[in-house]
Amino acid sequence: MIKSIKSFYNDPQYFPEIWRIAMPIIIQQFMFSALNMIGVILVGQKGEVSVAAVGLANQVAFLLNLVHFGIISGAAMFSAQFWGKRDIPNLRRILGLCLILALSASFVFWFLSQYFSAQILNIYSKDAAVISAGTNYLRIFAWTFIFYAITFSYSFVLRSTGDVKKPTYIAVGSLILSTFLSYGLILGKFGLPELGIDGVAISTLIARALECIVLLVVVYSTKDSPVAARLNEMFNFDMQFLRKVVPPIAPVILNELFWALGITAYMAIYGNMGTASIATINILSTIEQLAIGFFVGLSNATSVLVGNFIGAGEEENAYLYAGRSLGVGAVGGILMGCIVALIKPYLLTLYKVSPEVILNASYALVVVSFFMWIRINNMVIVIGILRAGGDTKFSLFLDGIIIWLVGVPMAYMGAFVFHLPVYFVYLCAMSEEVVKWILGLYRWRSRKWINNLTHIN
Repeated sequence: MIKSIKSFYNDPQYFPEIWRIAMPIIIQQFMFSALNMIGVILVGQKGEVSVAAVGLANQVAFLLNLVHFGIISGAAMFSAQFWGKRDIPNLRRILGLCLILALSASFVFWFLSQYFSAQILNIYSKDAAVISAGTNYLRIFAWTFIFYAITFSYSFVLRSTGDVKKPTYIAVGSLILSTFLSYGLILGKFGLPELGIDGVAISTLIARALECIVLLVVVYSTKDSPVAARLNEMFNFDMQFLRKVVPPIAPVILNELFWALGITAYMAIYGNMGTASIATINILSTIEQLAIGFFVGLSNATSVLVGNFIGAGEEENAYLYAGRSLGVGAVGGILMGCIVALIKPYLLTLYKVSPEVILNASYALVVVSFFMWIRINNMVIVIGILRAGGDTKFSLFLDGIIIWLVGVPMAYMGAFVFHLPVYFVYLCAMSEEVVKWILGLYRWRSRKWINNLTHIN
């Protein structure tokens, strides 16, 4: 068995190529997760109500980010394959389509956040103090949505061409600036006013605006950048182009929308279990994001390479690279789960919340540790394999439907039928991950996910 595993990984190109693309994404994800954790710790200095308010308000941004991710990762499967074929005109048309769809989604979410913020937060919690604190925060934060749509579109298409460093360095700089300003504005440091959680929203808005401007300047000042498209190059697509591109992208958008609504349902369940429960889940999420950061890079790098191989007509290499990433994800996930289990007591001492929240979070992190490798494999399957291969309808079923068939009903029963504590409800929700993993692994082995999408004309 060891010999067969060694033979399976006997490719001198796999690890260097994965590492080349994944490393900058890992750095960005690690910085994002670490600074997000710092942000929650800073907000936590203001108490559990502040933690819950920011966490619930951020659910709106989370929903939009997933819609954006659906739009742009759906388009990225085309851009990766077009880059594999070196088809620059269609690559730029994909960028234009990304911008139109992402900006349209941002405007809808901005409008809802400005005029219906209290009603939205009321879905998640009945705590008047939480809703009051979160409403103004959300109205300020919503202005970041426009800038993020532009940044996200350019960054993802750049990554599809293998240029991962520029968007990563700029994003990391933006995160550091946002954290620095958050510290000053939450607590009134460096001569800045003490604005509490509104300071987080203001600092994020400033950082997002600068990130967008700097990225555009860098892209359009780079000689021969495939993404430095003029307006007429981005928006000159016709109905034939749309008929070819939109049908495979649409299931990805629906996938992310259904999955995002499923996560929203989870948050509504936790929120209606009480403020302590939602504070527990928000703390849990920040630690989980930090632990999973490496594997976000792995799944995105797999997506780029698999898409490039399919576009170049090298289907066997696409299949092999996908399988190798599944193996790396499983082993890495087991190791990361063990690390989280070992260091969780030290991490939880950073949060100034009630003993009840700390105890709940400690038990929930045991669940996170146990299921880490399955969740990572599912991420590689959905993002790195199925979408890269254009198998978006099965991806929609696997990631967007199963959550509603399995995870949400199980979590609801755990919370409101059996009245389990929050960590057992979280365990109930993990049932969806097991079902997804079994079906996703079978789909990879079938090779039915491999589809060449470059035949547009």
